[in-house]
Amino acid sequence: MATRELYWNIEYHWLIYPMLVIALGFFCYGFYQRYRLWQIGRPENRRQNIGKRIGDVLLYGLGHKRILKDAFPGIMHLLMFWGFALLFFATMIVALQADLGINMFKGGLYIFIKVTANAFGLLAIIGCLMAIWRRYGQRPDRLDNKKDDAFVLALILTILVTGFVIQAVRMAAVEDPWGMYAFIGYAMAPLFKGLSNSTLEGIHAFLWWFHFILVMVFFGYFPYSKLSHILLAPANQFLRHHGPIGIPENIDFEDESLETYGKSKLGEFSWKTLFNTDACLRCGRCQDNCPAYLSGKHLNPKKVIQDMGAYLEEMGQALKTYRAANPALAVAGSGNEVAAAAEADTGAQVPSEEELGLRSLIGDVIAEDDLWDCTTCRSCEEQCPIFVEHVDKTIDMRRNLVLMESRFPAEAQLAFRNMENNSNPWGIGWSSRGDFLQSVGCSTIEENPDAEILYFPGCSGSFDARNQKVSAALVKLLKAAQVNFAILGSEEKCCGDSARRLGNEYLFQALAQENIETMNGYGVKTIVTQCPHCFNTLKNEYPEFGGNYRVLHHTEYLNELLAAGRLKLHKAGSGSERGGNSQSVTYHDSCYLGRYNTIYTEPRTLLQAAGFRITEMSRHHEKSFCCGAGGGRMWLEEHQGQRINEMRTDEAMAAGAEVVSTGCPFCLTMISDGIAAREAVESVKVLDIAEILVERISE
Repeated sequence: MATRELYWNIEYHWLIYPMLVIALGFFCYGFYQRYRLWQIGRPENRRQNIGKRIGDVLLYGLGHKRILKDAFPGIMHLLMFWGFALLFFATMIVALQADLGINMFKGGLYIFIKVTANAFGLLAIIGCLMAIWRRYGQRPDRLDNKKDDAFVLALILTILVTGFVIQAVRMAAVEDPWGMYAFIGYAMAPLFKGLSNSTLEGIHAFLWWFHFILVMVFFGYFPYSKLSHILLAPANQFLRHHGPIGIPENIDFEDESLETYGKSKLGEFSWKTLFNTDACLRCGRCQDNCPAYLSGKHLNPKKVIQDMGAYLEEMGQALKTYRAANPALAVAGSGNEVAAAAEADTGAQVPSEEELGLRSLIGDVIAEDDLWDCTTCRSCEEQCPIFVEHVDKTIDMRRNLVLMESRFPAEAQLAFRNMENNSNPWGIGWSSRGDFLQSVGCSTIEENPDAEILYFPGCSGSFDARNQKVSAALVKLLKAAQVNFAILGSEEKCCGDSARRLGNEYLFQALAQENIETMNGYGVKTIVTQCPHCFNTLKNEYPEFGGNYRVLHHTEYLNELLAAGRLKLHKAGSGSERGGNSQSVTYHDSCYLGRYNTIYTEPRTLLQAAGFRITEMSRHHEKSFCCGAGGGRMWLEEHQGQRINEMRTDEAMAAGAEVVSTGCPFCLTMISDGIAAREAVESVKVLDIAEILVERISE
């Protein structure tokens, strides 16, 4: 039966046990130290939806779904991951027989393990070589090489190679009838055939112990190095946020125990936020997809996470020093030294970060400009293979600057004041909000309480001259489909998206509560809006405040009407109709429609139904490049680098289509401005999908 002698030529192999205990001691102590740092943060429950979380680990961890979106590094990581995983499995099978007496390592299982261990070990070596070439040959900008990276790669590669050499030397020294199944060692064995048996035995014993010591170093070094991501990455995937994305938890302004709003100190964030800083792989995908970074701003999402991690280390060291000087903090069994001091009622004061002699998180560690440069597009989060959360941290720190420090860009002050006084960022009189819509034949819900749909045009659709054309087009489409709809008119307020993203949570909640009270008073069930920011806020954020509605983006609803046969369109022709002289259109995916709500198919289906051929931009769907207006930046100026909207406009023009289509009023404005800046107004049209479809209505 196929098998072989285990521990051949190895004396005193019992020494592996104390060495293993020592390595595991370093392993456990290292992770315990990390755990103590994470516990500096506040509690947060990430245990809901366990089944879904396990599925996330299987899909994104074992399956590498996001990692493989970037082909070369994705394949590289897949080879290393599964190579090591299978080798670890094979080692455990051998250990069960050699050390626990479970006689499994024989027969068909022996041959299977031989073949798979050699195959996957070879794949792991290929993955290592790819990693070395990429990191030190290609040297992409997004990778910041550290000594730890080189050491880890050298350690892994040496472990893999010595494993095969040990196999080859053994087969050169003793006949192995099953050696051909260990095909890598079998192929290498002839290289050592000329050596004497004593020499082969000496080489084998030396390499065996050297290989084993390296494996112990691997385990002992694990929690102190980049290797820790092998465990922390799937843990972070398991702990990913489920629910409304891109925002921190709500602030309860009626809670009198709250002393601060927003966050300006590490200890004010949750433990999961601090865990993120350790889980981050430094792969740089967030950096490669951040519109602020790519347009020459100082903001770098990877650097923000890494700088927070370095600051956490500083805080950990400072707490050790403080704890040594204040023994009352050393409360047994508690990971959170600061909270423990208060709970122990010892009279010890909870140390602030200033008392610990630390720098300021906002200003010293993270530049204020970096917080305001973020467009909250979530491209960083969408590309992150382990679901590190960036945007909610940014908004939380903006909240602190706005609500506690009154420090924010001057342009934001005007937008806030306009929303406070007239419920829209332009400051146009609130009483005229419904005037335009009523002029094109819309009735208010007060006039038509039986309306099946509440049409929510938003601030842009109500006040902005360019976007009023979109509102008019959508009204025509709804009427053509014989939809019974109505508007709130002057009772509608800004949804509050820009206020919330800019950090003015108090203003957001005031606007949201007024809208919810009004809509609940009219018994609203279904809402349609052409603005993805309104759509995302009404659908995903209003339920927290009692606003539960079926909310549809106009592309979703128009698709429903089309599928039901209520909306009939004819194909694009070659006449003088608007956009009709071009069969090619490129579609810009709005961040808040796409990455926030995964709506990619519906807009394209409508364009195809109208007879257009879609030519995609270089970055589209989940990799779509932001227009630059999200996160409240519609109301702020760009003071560094290139203008983001002009970069996106260049991509749209490079697609070669004569029509650029959008499904967002902010995107429509920003790309229209970009086309004007490129002096291409005569050759390229920028149209909302509703404007395109209204020209295709079949009578």
